[in-house]
Amino acid sequence: MSNNLLIVAYIVASALFILSLGGLSDQETARKGNVYGIIGMLIAFIATALSLDVSKYGILASVVLPGAVIGAIVASRVAMTSMPELVAILHSFVGIAAVLVGIVNYLQQSQSLTGAELTIHQIEIFVGVFIGAVTFTGSVIAFGKLRGIISSKPLLLPARHLLNLGMIGASVLLGAQFLATESINNGLQPLLMMFIIASVLGVHLVMAIGGADMPVVISMLNSYSGWAAAAAGFMLSNDLLIITGALVGSSGAILSYIMCKAMNRSFISVILGGFGADTSAATVGDEERPVGEVRKTTIEDTAELLDNAKSVVIVPGYGMAVAQAQHAVSNLAKQLRDRGVQIRFGIHPVAGRMPGHMNVLLAEANVPYDIVLEMDEINEDFPKTDVVLVIGANDTVNPSALENPNSPIAGMPVLEVWKAGTVVVMKRSMASGYAGVENPLFYKDNTRMLFGDAKKNVEEIVIKLTQLSQESVDQGLPKKVVLSTQTS
Repeated sequence: MSNNLLIVAYIVASALFILSLGGLSDQETARKGNVYGIIGMLIAFIATALSLDVSKYGILASVVLPGAVIGAIVASRVAMTSMPELVAILHSFVGIAAVLVGIVNYLQQSQSLTGAELTIHQIEIFVGVFIGAVTFTGSVIAFGKLRGIISSKPLLLPARHLLNLGMIGASVLLGAQFLATESINNGLQPLLMMFIIASVLGVHLVMAIGGADMPVVISMLNSYSGWAAAAAGFMLSNDLLIITGALVGSSGAILSYIMCKAMNRSFISVILGGFGADTSAATVGDEERPVGEVRKTTIEDTAELLDNAKSVVIVPGYGMAVAQAQHAVSNLAKQLRDRGVQIRFGIHPVAGRMPGHMNVLLAEANVPYDIVLEMDEINEDFPKTDVVLVIGANDTVNPSALENPNSPIAGMPVLEVWKAGTVVVMKRSMASGYAGVENPLFYKDNTRMLFGDAKKNVEEIVIKLTQLSQESVDQGLPKKVVLSTQTS
């Protein structure tokens, strides 16, 4: 393929990537956005493979085909509950790829580069390896936290910010040494030393971030992986890789900022593990632990509550994903709508383990988009809501975020479900959430705890509601129908 055709193909692929990002910004166009992205990537791959720079197709096929097969198998088998871990580990692949590209590019750099061109190229290599190393190890730690291999509690080392600044300073000094060397062998040593330091920095940055902020971490690492890809593009002089990396990097950074704003968190505070915050005060003493009586409920009582309700809000969380209860929840929502109940879903910006986790699950179960509302849209309606069903959510409905200034999640906006008439919380046990913070909601007077598997419980509630409806008909009472004026 000629260079002109390659440029045209890259322009088309770039346009499709931009359309893909635009489509992914809305639930109704997300599928179309994915299609644009797939087509764009196919065009980019085929155009690159047929370019004049590629000649050894046997070697290319030996790495591409196994990778494609492994990727297809993993993607087809991964459960939605494990999707955040998959995203995190894929980010690590991008990071280590940037590192390897940088090192190999340095070892094989053209001897024709001199003066300013050589300096710029070496800066591209050094920065690319640095970003790639931080992305690689940070993503591996994020994978471990999401998988439960590593504790979700933040690792707050003494003088940790000075430690971070020290590692960044050491990397800058190594960079100066790297640029000053004329021999490849002499320059390789500071490059590899910087890689080790940057790898430790990536581990420390993510280890210092608590479980409640992990969705922001996933978004942030997505941004890092984009900048790592862009750096690789500069090293390889590949315009499409630069454009694609910049799109991913900037969109990930914007998403991280939006999520931090929604959580009332400082973006810098999150990525630096609480920089500038008095984390020593963010602990809960024994006198501040939630007290009261836990009121258990049953399937029958919950069904009767819903049967008599005029407005219901369902708040899903990671527990719904673990139980794979989204289809059962969708059936429950449909039955309530058919009975004339105003039914809506309340979604917290960081519900689940990654941005949009709950939205994807509900879309998979064909829940109508117009009844899925964000936290800011639904919060003011809770005082007018008869029943709230909290299905597997914990930290995102924790009142201590607003009521206890010493709570580790203090200041984080939450779904204020306790303001509703009755709250039914579906959980397997009284265990704390991913952030490790106990929840006073469970002890409030208007809260009822329905323990057990969420999917099984929701399915039994649907059956009981059907029975109640049939009993009404048998007794000669009018059967509830859909309200034509129902607002979604």
